[in-house]
Amino acid sequence: MSTAATSKPARAGVEVFRIYEDPGRHPGEHRVLVDRLWPRGVQKAALDIDEWAKEAAPSTELRRWYGHDPERFDEFSRRYLAELERDPGVSTVERLRELALRGCVVLLTATRDVEHSGASVLAAMLAVARDS
Repeated sequence: MSTAATSKPARAGVEVFRIYEDPGRHPGEHRVLVDRLWPRGVQKAALDIDEWAKEAAPSTELRRWYGHDPERFDEFSRRYLAELERDPGVSTVERLRELALRGCVVLLTATRDVEHSGASVLAAMLAVARDS
């Protein structure tokens, strides 16, 4: 059997995974850590990423205000999207958007509640750009 027949196909779009539950790299994807702080207990050499885009993460002030309180998620999302429209985040978002148009971008985060995280907000923003 040929290698091409057994390899996983390249995916398209934007996906989000918690780094501690990362399923591993697939061919053709661009893997990005999108947390402002390096994840606890993870050695840099052990994390399989192409880049660390901390400039696209929520600001320290916003992250502290949010405190991962799901009741504040809608307001957090609104404020975070506003942050992403300004430097330094806007240039990183544009680059990630271009990558998402050409293939799969995997956003990795250490956040426990991925559904209510900055990574999910960023993924939705990139997915909308991909679909438009």
